[in-house]
Amino acid sequence: MRADMVLASVIALGLSTAACAGDSDPASTPPPLNPSGSASASPSASTSAPPALLPVSDRVPELDVEVVNDELDHPWDVADIGAGRFLVTERERAVLSLVKDGERREIPFGDSDIWVSGETGLMGLEIDPGFEETRRIYTCQGWNGGEDVRVISWTLDAGLTRASQERALIDGFPTSSGRHGGCRLLISADGALWVGTGDAANEENPRSLDSLGGKTLRLDPETGEPWPGNPWAGDQGPRRYITSFGHRNVQGLAQRADGTVWAIEHGPDRDDEVNEITLGGDYGWNPGSGYDESAPMTDQDLPGKQIEAAWASGNPTVATGGGTFIPVQDRWGAYGGALAVAVLKDQELRILAFDESGKLTDDRSPEVMQDHGRLRTVSLAADGDLLVTSDNGGGEDVLLRVTPR
Repeated sequence: MRADMVLASVIALGLSTAACAGDSDPASTPPPLNPSGSASASPSASTSAPPALLPVSDRVPELDVEVVNDELDHPWDVADIGAGRFLVTERERAVLSLVKDGERREIPFGDSDIWVSGETGLMGLEIDPGFEETRRIYTCQGWNGGEDVRVISWTLDAGLTRASQERALIDGFPTSSGRHGGCRLLISADGALWVGTGDAANEENPRSLDSLGGKTLRLDPETGEPWPGNPWAGDQGPRRYITSFGHRNVQGLAQRADGTVWAIEHGPDRDDEVNEITLGGDYGWNPGSGYDESAPMTDQDLPGKQIEAAWASGNPTVATGGGTFIPVQDRWGAYGGALAVAVLKDQELRILAFDESGKLTDDRSPEVMQDHGRLRTVSLAADGDLLVTSDNGGGEDVLLRVTPR
């Protein structure tokens, strides 16, 4: 089980919807069933303590940074599978790597036709909650010479020496030259598999409910069927899977301790964004004819209601990558509960703090994390440390462990 999911597994996640099943008009979004309208948790009992969202102190911790491995190449995602072992997807090599005791070895894919082009290759990784028994993992990748981007479930053998394909859980994500391929995976505390996709730099994809591009999606990781309660679950075709639309290129997905799911995405020349996901929500990306990169990331002149970002980079972009919420622990001090986001272009780790309502309250960039070049993603180790990967290429990218003190 992925470490960030372990820390969230105490949440009883009851997801509400901001759009009625069968509604096919993205411009008209009915009122949400819960006050925030977000994909959020419901208390499991009236006596349950509220989840800890805010730090336990205002002490800013020092950070110790350990290089776990320095032989990776464009590592896109990383997961702690226990016993000091980490699985890593490497985008351009199109390989799954196991890192243990500082050493890296490849786990070959059986029956694989991963397509690598531009920003697309072997990308998102998620670990089955029952991994110790099932040895099942999920990956998102370009496929079959650029036919599409898809999510596949694999089973690892007992010695973790080979990955055998089980099935394509969902396919048909649009592709072009490899631009804006997404593709981040997250298993939320209720067991749903979330997928964040890119729009393939196509002007129609972000707003069309007949395209899986430029969306967040939710499905059953066992069957590949749409998750019950999806906004358009009663419809046919791609829209059954859609949870939100109007996205440009989702690079990260993270679940907060209250159960809300947040997306991190790339903007055009300005406004990378962090968004709290509302089921059925419109996030306002509409590049229009010719794929106009000067269009606003959240275009409030569109019909209906567009949801404003919880955080935006402003002008210019910084190239946000993956992220995770830091656990509320004494050792994390003022960083507890904040969203840690890897940044590629500005080569830093951003620590974004939000209050209970999702309003930004702090934005920091620890100096110690500015010495490793481009940073691609952040996930949690089993003990609550951060795992961070660089994205500089040349076979010398690093997996870092970040420990507070």
